[in-house]
Amino acid sequence: MSKRANERWKTASSCGNPDKRIIESRAEDRQNEKRLLMERIANGVWRVRFGQPEQHTPVTLRETEIRTEQLNELKCTGTPPFSIDEVSLKETNRGVQIELPLAAEEHIYGFGLQLHRVDHTGRKKVIRVNSDPVADTGDSHAPVPFYVSTSGYGVYVDTLRYATFYCGTNLRKGDSEYKKYEQKTVGTSEMELYSRQASESNRTVVVDIPTAKGIDLYVFEGPDLATAVQRYNLFSGGGCLPPAWGLGMWYRTYSAAKREDVMRLANTFREERMPVDVFGFEPGWQTKAYSCSLVWDEERFPEHETMLGELYGMNYRVNLWEHLFLHPMSPIYSELKSHSGNYEVWEGLVPDLSIPEARSIFAEYHKKEFVDKGIAGFKLDECDSSDYVHSNWSFPDVAEFPSGMDGEQMHNQLGTLYQATIQGPFEKAGKRTLSQVRASGALASSFPFVLYSDLYNHKVFIRGVVNCGFSGLLWSPEVRQAESAEDLIRRIQTAVFSPMALLNCWRIPNPPWMQVDRDKNIRGEFMAGYDKTRDICRNLFELRMAFIPYLYTAYAKYAMEGRPPFRALVMDNPDDSYTYDIDDAYMMGESVLVAPIVTGSSERSVYFPKGTWRCFWTGAVYEGGQSYTFSPGLERIPVFVKDGTLLPLAKPQQYVADDAIFEVTLQQFGDEARECILYEDDGLTFGYRSGQYNWVKVSINSDGTIDAGRTGAYERRLYHIVGIK
Repeated sequence: MSKRANERWKTASSCGNPDKRIIESRAEDRQNEKRLLMERIANGVWRVRFGQPEQHTPVTLRETEIRTEQLNELKCTGTPPFSIDEVSLKETNRGVQIELPLAAEEHIYGFGLQLHRVDHTGRKKVIRVNSDPVADTGDSHAPVPFYVSTSGYGVYVDTLRYATFYCGTNLRKGDSEYKKYEQKTVGTSEMELYSRQASESNRTVVVDIPTAKGIDLYVFEGPDLATAVQRYNLFSGGGCLPPAWGLGMWYRTYSAAKREDVMRLANTFREERMPVDVFGFEPGWQTKAYSCSLVWDEERFPEHETMLGELYGMNYRVNLWEHLFLHPMSPIYSELKSHSGNYEVWEGLVPDLSIPEARSIFAEYHKKEFVDKGIAGFKLDECDSSDYVHSNWSFPDVAEFPSGMDGEQMHNQLGTLYQATIQGPFEKAGKRTLSQVRASGALASSFPFVLYSDLYNHKVFIRGVVNCGFSGLLWSPEVRQAESAEDLIRRIQTAVFSPMALLNCWRIPNPPWMQVDRDKNIRGEFMAGYDKTRDICRNLFELRMAFIPYLYTAYAKYAMEGRPPFRALVMDNPDDSYTYDIDDAYMMGESVLVAPIVTGSSERSVYFPKGTWRCFWTGAVYEGGQSYTFSPGLERIPVFVKDGTLLPLAKPQQYVADDAIFEVTLQQFGDEARECILYEDDGLTFGYRSGQYNWVKVSINSDGTIDAGRTGAYERRLYHIVGIK
C-alpha cells in the first residue's frame, strides 16, 4: 500500500486530557482510499481505527473500566512512539494486514503465556488458544495479541481471530541488495544453514488478521518497557488483588477420593503442621464430570455440606474443579440449551457466555449452590481447546453461537468469558476469590484467576513465570508429579516463589512427600525416610507463608498501578542486553530475584542486573552486571535481594484465618535498608475499592526503634511489627 501523508494535529492538549488530540493521515491502496486516525483515548494510550472492526472483540466484550485516574499518574510524552505515517494498514483477500516499524536494535516480548521462548524477535507467532503448545508457534493456553518492545512501547491488536505476527522475520523486496558484493560463505551444518540471523537494519512487524474487514490497533507509550506494560494492564482494568489466603499453600486432592479420604488428608496436614490454606476437589466430586453435572455425588460424599463445614472449621478454603460443558442431567441444562453453540463437547452443551441470559443462569446457579455455601473458588478446566491429544477436546472452529460468534472467536475468548462469569457470584457476595483457569486472553489482568497446564517440563514451567507478566497474566508452575524426591523438592521450590503455590495431587491418594511413584503411592507403599522429605517440604511451605506480607503488597501494586508482581529481568532492565534472553530467573515483587534449579543440577549460573545484590540466605554481596555460579544444596535455590531492601517476613502460620494478624520481622539487606512499605486491608472483601485500606510505612530509626506510620481509612491492623533480624 502506498501512503500519501497528510498528517496534522487536529487539536493540541496536555497529557491529562485525552480524547482531544488526534493525528490524522490519509492512506490509499489500489481499490479505495481509507482514512486513518490515531486518537488518544487515555493518557499514553492511542487508537488507530481502520475500516469497520468486527462486532466481537476483547474490547467490545469487556466489562472492566479503563483505569483513567491511574493512567494519568504515569508520565507520558504526549506523542505516540511512532507516527501514523509509519503505520500501514490494508484490506487483502485474506483479511486485514498491518505493518508496523521495528528498529534493528529492538527486541519484542509478550503475546500472552508463551512457554517456549521469552524474546520473540525474528519469530512468527500465531495467536491461537491451544492446550498443547508443543512448539514455539505462538499457540498457548492464553494467547494475547499484545507485544512490548525494549524501545519502550506496546502494541495491542483488538481481535479474536487467529492473528499471525511476523516479528521482523522478513525484509521487503530489495532491502538486501546492498549485500550483493558480500563474500560467499558455505554452511557445513544445519545450524549454520538455518539459524536465525540477527538483523543489521530496520525491519517491520507484519500482522495478518484473517477474515476481518477492519481493525482497532492500540499503541501504549512507555517511556520504558515496564511502564508500557503498566499502561496495558490499567487499560485492561488494572491487576487483580487476591484474598490474603490465596497467597498461602494450595493442595488438590486425589480425583478418586471419597469423603473419608479427604478428611484423613485434612486432619493429617493439621496434625503434621503442614501449612495448607486451600483444599481443592478434582472431578470426582460431581455425579458427572465429562461433561459436567455440577451436582455433588452423594454416594462418595454423603452429607457433603457437613463435610464442608468440618473443613471450614479447620480453616480450609475449598476450591471445586469444573468445566463449562454441561451434561444433560445438569439442573441448568434445559435453561441453557437455547443459549448454546451448535456442537456439543463430551456430550454436553457449550453455553454462549457472551449472552447476558446465559451468563446469568450459569452465574446464579454457582452463587446459590456453591458460593453462598462457602466455596472459595473454582478450577475452570479444559476451556482451552486442543488439536494435539484429544480430537473431541472442544468444539470446531466452524461452530456457531447464538451471539453471532464463530468457533474461532469463541475459542480465543472462552477462557476470559468463563472467568468473568464465575467472578460475578463472588462480586455479588462481596467476597474475593483466587481461582484457577486453563485459558485466558486479552484484557484479563483484573480477573483473579491463575493459569496452569498439563504440560510438565520444569524448565517450561519456570519460563511461564518469566513470561506471564508481559501480558497481564498469572501462572502457576504447579507440582503435579515428580520423578524423585529431589525432583519434588525442586518443583516445590519454584512453586513457593510463584504467583500460586500449588500441589496438584489429583493422581495420588497420599501426599507426594510420602511416595512420588504413583503406583506405589496408590498401593500405600511409602519411601524409606520420607519424613525427611516431608520436613524439607514443610520448611518450604513455611517460607511461602513468611513471604505473604511482601507478596500481598506486590499484588496491591498490581491492582492499583498495573505493575506485575512477577516479571522478567528485562522488564526492569531494557537497556541491559544480557537480560534479553534470560528465561530461568525472574523478579518477585520489587526487590527479590529468584533463580530456580531443576533436577539433575547441583549448581547454576545467575546473572545480576545493575546494582548490588545480597543472598537471601547468607547476606553475601554480589555486584551487578556479571554472572556468578551457585551451589546452594538441595534444600535451597538461589534467591537474592536488592541491596538497601528492608524485607518484611512473617512468622509462618498454618493458614490465613479471616482475622489473621501477621507477626512481621524486618530483615535488613545492607546498611541503607531502613524503610519498607506494606499494603493492609481486611484481606477478604472489596472494601479496598471504597478506600478501606492502608499503606503502612515501616521505618527503622537511628536508635534502632521501629515506626509504622499508616496512611488510609482501614481501622484494623493486618501486621504487628515485632523486631529486626
